Amino acid sequence: MERDIYDDDHEAFRDLVRDFCKRHVTNEARERWDAAGEIDRATMRAAGEAGILGLSVPEELGGAGMLQDYRFRTVVSEETIAVGAGSLAGALGIQDDLAVPYLVHMGTAEQKQKWLPGMATGEILGALGMTEPGAGSDLRGIRTTAKKVDGGYLVNGAKTFISSGKTADMVVTFVKTGEGDRADAFSLLIVESGADGFDHGKTLHKMGFHGHDTAELSFSDVFVPDENLIGGVEGQGFVQLMMNLPLERLSIGVAAAAAAQAGLDWTIAYAKDREAFGERIIDFQNSRFQLAGAAATVDALWAYIDRALRAYKDGRLTPEEAAKVKFWATEREWEVLDACVQLHGGYGYMTEYPIARAFLDARVHRIYGGTNEIMREIVGRQLAGKR
Repeated sequence: MERDIYDDDHEAFRDLVRDFCKRHVTNEARERWDAAGEIDRATMRAAGEAGILGLSVPEELGGAGMLQDYRFRTVVSEETIAVGAGSLAGALGIQDDLAVPYLVHMGTAEQKQKWLPGMATGEILGALGMTEPGAGSDLRGIRTTAKKVDGGYLVNGAKTFISSGKTADMVVTFVKTGEGDRADAFSLLIVESGADGFDHGKTLHKMGFHGHDTAELSFSDVFVPDENLIGGVEGQGFVQLMMNLPLERLSIGVAAAAAAQAGLDWTIAYAKDREAFGERIIDFQNSRFQLAGAAATVDALWAYIDRALRAYKDGRLTPEEAAKVKFWATEREWEVLDACVQLHGGYGYMTEYPIARAFLDARVHRIYGGTNEIMREIVGRQLAGKR
């Protein structure tokens, strides 16, 4: 089914992204990223030079100034995932969907000037530090504290499962600056790499996304100056997180749809080429039935995603609607990719095939950004009339 969400400007931008992928997403590059457990800085800088990074950064600060049109970011996700570069798509997404928005939407003028130009070029890499060893989806349960001292804060605690945590030059970090678990007890601080007492820890070994680093972070009396308090106002961290979570969850839904589409395309091509019992795989009725079901699911998924993209552009995407998008899209992604792996047979289990890597990458989509169980709780509470 043809999508109608893009105009000529988006398609011209798609050509630019495809050209970037042809030049920088090679088998050698993927092997290098997987071996290193991270996307190298040269690739991130190349993305900045190509104009596919920092899309929401204002033009006067070196970005593309596409703040109001998330469809350009969607194109980046679609095209990088289509060429089997899920890890690169993840790294670009952490920068543009998790780190940059807190500065663009909530940062002070000084914070924007200091960080955003470098983030648009890929010279400065960012991350978001929320999850802790004892607190995942329950953000009010974090224990990392920031005690007010003269000129700033002393941060103590730990974070885990932080995407881009090893390579990040700055981490937008969710901390407790007050007592209890009231919303005004939390703040967001920018913790800079190299600060005394800040340890990026070890790189965590994951089931998927082998080329995108994930790390544990620890803070031991890390001094963070007042000017690194996001927005310059203490006690706004929880509200600030809630403001950006719809975008984060929409971005996961987009990645899920892109992966399902890519998996379907790869599998159709494989089924047309691969033979068994003297016939092409696609000539067996069961194969065609499976592919037909997957194709219909992908079409429905894009229709839902595109509606959400329009709602986000118009400022109408609520936290509850974003939660629906996140859990429904990632579960449909899993169904499609599972069927695609099965149609590949034994080759679908081999990581040299992109379908195997996409399948492994997809598993975390139902966990991060808030587990799908939490997404259902958010929607369910709204349906029950609870806050």
